[in-house]
Amino acid sequence: MLFLGVLMAALDIAIVAPALPALREAFGVDERAIAWVFNAFVLCNLAGLPVMAKLSDRYGRRRIYLFNVTVFALGALVVAQSSTFEGLLMGRAVQGLGASGIFPVASAVVGDVYPPEQLGRAVGIIGAVFGLAFIIGPILSGILLSVASWPWLFYVPLPLAVLVFVLGLRLLPQRVQAVPAKLDLQGLVVLSALLALLAYGLNQLDASQLGTSLVSVEVGPFLLGALALGPLFLWVEGRAEDPVLRLNLLRNRQVLLACSLAIGAGLTEASFVFLSAYAVAAYAVSTSTASYMLLPLVIAVAVGSPVAGRLIDRVGSRWIVLGGVALLTAGLFIMAVGAPAGTALFYIASVLIGLGLSTLLGSALSYILLNESRGTERTVAQGITTLFISVGQLIGAALIGAIAASTGGGVDGFAQAFLVMAGVTSVLMLAAYGLKRQADELATARANQ
Repeated sequence: MLFLGVLMAALDIAIVAPALPALREAFGVDERAIAWVFNAFVLCNLAGLPVMAKLSDRYGRRRIYLFNVTVFALGALVVAQSSTFEGLLMGRAVQGLGASGIFPVASAVVGDVYPPEQLGRAVGIIGAVFGLAFIIGPILSGILLSVASWPWLFYVPLPLAVLVFVLGLRLLPQRVQAVPAKLDLQGLVVLSALLALLAYGLNQLDASQLGTSLVSVEVGPFLLGALALGPLFLWVEGRAEDPVLRLNLLRNRQVLLACSLAIGAGLTEASFVFLSAYAVAAYAVSTSTASYMLLPLVIAVAVGSPVAGRLIDRVGSRWIVLGGVALLTAGLFIMAVGAPAGTALFYIASVLIGLGLSTLLGSALSYILLNESRGTERTVAQGITTLFISVGQLIGAALIGAIAASTGGGVDGFAQAFLVMAGVTSVLMLAAYGLKRQADELATARANQ
């Protein structure tokens, strides 16, 4: 049942990615604006993550999980019924809020049930659910876009949401903290404002005139505002009784490394969202054909996630993550410099990206956070890694939209954006090398039981 809920939320990304060219055509917007179809979801997902993590500890995993499933379904209905771009973004925001509690609570329940020696396999199953969603998503998108209109893509989650809700009422445990956590509203407001300013500022960048753009009124004040809110957020969190972001967890070197890697995973996931638009521009294919062209990537995610989970149980997270980041970097680089030459390199790059993503989104980061956190902190710890993945998604989508739009759109714009992402992921290999060896990971996990 938990995996069905994760499937529903994961389908959103898998369906929206192929739908972007159709949505752009339907509402007559450019690459910079269409990025907000993804950004609105991610921003509200980020704002909701700490809230849902706290509420699940206070009111129980089951109650908050089912609440989020309901909100997500309502948001999908709003999107499907939208006749304006503003209405579409509003529905995406509601969907993001609903999704904010689905994956962290599901992972926390897994951490409650499974012993340390089997955590890799368990979170690998969750990763396989993401892979399944990525397979189903492009196929559904291709079929529905060829025989119907884009709103039908957002009707897909509704029957699944009803099934998850009914099963959740019967099967989910109702675990509640003995001492309810206090919600940090001040920290939440400051963090949401910081991220909104950062996303908007990055989205307005002109990559062709970067220096001039940074000091322009469309960019400079927003980035400076985000920079100024950073110290304020840390000050508020330091004084909060139960903060949105537990700074003590970030003092743990492994958690900090995992958060850095989570940002890289989010950046790459944002790149995936734009691959259909890239294919349409590079190969002059239809939007439905572009959906099918994502299948090699999503099959790689589906195959790689459970394999990575099993390998982590055998060799630990360090070598799996190192290999995954290397594959991501190679895939993004090939996508940037080689894919415009032909579809063969597009497919090769897609498979490398999919395999790399499978090691991070599916199992490795969840494994690290579950090992490094105590039982009472597992929901919060999962919220942290999901939060940083979402930060990466937000930054990645804003930058890709800005770079593509400011370089005239089309193939060259997307290629430059993917090259920037490859540079970022190559730096993150240093973070992967700093992860613990397997024996140290298991010792820490047993100590935290």
